[in-house]
Amino acid sequence: MKESGATPKSENEIILESISDGVFTVDHNWRIMTFNRAAEEITGTKREEAVGRYCWEVFRSNMCEGDCALKRTMKEGKSFVSSSAYIINNRQKRIPISVSTSPLKNEKGEVLGGVETFRDHSLVEELRRELTGSYQIEDMISRSKAMKKIFNILYQVAESDSTVLIEGETGTGKELMASAVHNLSFRKDEPFFAVNCGALPDTLLESELFGYKAGAFTSADKDKPGIFAASGRGTVFLDEIGDTSAAFQVRLLRVLEEKEFQPLGSVEKVKTEARIIAATNRDLEEMVQSGEFRRDLFYRINIIRFKLPCLKERMEDIPLLIERFIKKMNRFKGRSVSGVSKDAMAVLLSHDYPGNIRELENIIEHGFVLCPEGELGLPHLPAYLLEKRIAKPRHHSSIGELVRVTEEEKISEALKNNKYNRSAAAKELGIHKSTLFRKLKKYNISLPGVDGRSGHV
Repeated sequence: MKESGATPKSENEIILESISDGVFTVDHNWRIMTFNRAAEEITGTKREEAVGRYCWEVFRSNMCEGDCALKRTMKEGKSFVSSSAYIINNRQKRIPISVSTSPLKNEKGEVLGGVETFRDHSLVEELRRELTGSYQIEDMISRSKAMKKIFNILYQVAESDSTVLIEGETGTGKELMASAVHNLSFRKDEPFFAVNCGALPDTLLESELFGYKAGAFTSADKDKPGIFAASGRGTVFLDEIGDTSAAFQVRLLRVLEEKEFQPLGSVEKVKTEARIIAATNRDLEEMVQSGEFRRDLFYRINIIRFKLPCLKERMEDIPLLIERFIKKMNRFKGRSVSGVSKDAMAVLLSHDYPGNIRELENIIEHGFVLCPEGELGLPHLPAYLLEKRIAKPRHHSSIGELVRVTEEEKISEALKNNKYNRSAAAKELGIHKSTLFRKLKKYNISLPGVDGRSGHV
């Protein structure tokens, strides 16, 4: 009879092969020692290809860049359960996973390395998206129909290697979109360069992109390779291309047509394999008609065109974006902000956002300066949002609506005048306290936990 707890190694292997969770072990040098069947299926990497390699070479997880659960386990000698992360499988697909890690010990209790168990949450993530109506690609998230149409073809566009034109107002996320196209393409391991064409004069823009030879101009004492030379087979993102001059447009057209460029001061041409993604906040078609933009260049960059909607056309995305920014800033600033209060959210949802997503992010960052933890409230929002709220004329569709808004404002004013003492506010309004409570609930007016009467709830 077998001794209790003495399970033969062959049985351990059978158990590992039969479970649906991926399991692998690493030694102290982070090289994979074992790799089960489920790990093969989730990562798309065969066992014989994985064993002996560094774990980050196989998984390419976001945890590998910073907060690695397995690293913490190896360092602290204790287990960690259910860390959320993602990996990139061998088909370049992002797979959401949950992770549990433990020290790998022998019979004597000596630590040999670490063991990690991970579970594929692709189905759960898909169901969550269906329930919330949201969808995410790279760092972009949305639940708007306009953005979903873009998401539906983004993978195909990225793989096509064609020139892309991204249109949209300032702050709508054009560079984020260009970065997503690059990261989803076969060029993802090559450089990504972003250049704001509208911020540089012609000569400086050309020297940045094409480089120059020593002696090309007064201060050129040595050769300098440009972005096209440095990018190799990467991606060059030309933002605000509509602000470029006719002379620059001619040079760029040559790069697109002949796949070569000429450094300043050079008589020789240099080949380039870089992919170009262009962006603008202007109407290029209208500029072509008025002669401000070359027609032939427009047709060269307009092979695939994305039109990013402004934020006021996708207001349903504001809560999603706020949640994303709060998580991001909590992580980078070491804060513990939990969310946004109802009153603050109402103000944020009523704003037109001429600065689009960039403006929203700046508003949340402003809130973080004033609120290190808890909820971002009205006092933490920029003054211009609150001033606009007060000064904004109100238009009401009916007398009943006007009465409702006026009553709500009177109640809020009475509460503020009496330092949120409910009894005193009811007396000022000439109503019973129970009536006041009913109206507070009706108008969803939030109150602080402490009133002006006793300092208690």
